[in-house]
Amino acid sequence: MKIFIESTNQIVTIENSDGLIQGRVWDGHTDSGIYVQCVITRIAAPSGADHTQFQRELKECRVPEPGEIVFPLRMVI
Repeated sequence: MKIFIESTNQIVTIENSDGLIQGRVWDGHTDSGIYVQCVITRIAAPSGADHTQFQRELKECRVPEPGEIVFPLRMVI
C-alpha cells in the first residue's frame, strides 16, 4: 500500500511508553483513494543533504479535513 499525505496545522499530544509526545496530524489518502490521517512525531532527511528546501517545505501546512478519526490504542506505537 502507498499513502500520499500533506501536513496540517494541527498538533496533538499522544501517550506512548516514553510518556507524552507531540505529533503533527497529516491528512491524505491511499493509492486506492481511502482517506487517512497520520500522526507524525519525527521526520528527518539524510544528514549530508542541503536541508534549506526541506526546512522551508516542512513549514507549509493547511487546515485538516473536517471530521475526526479516532486512533485505536493498538495503532499507537
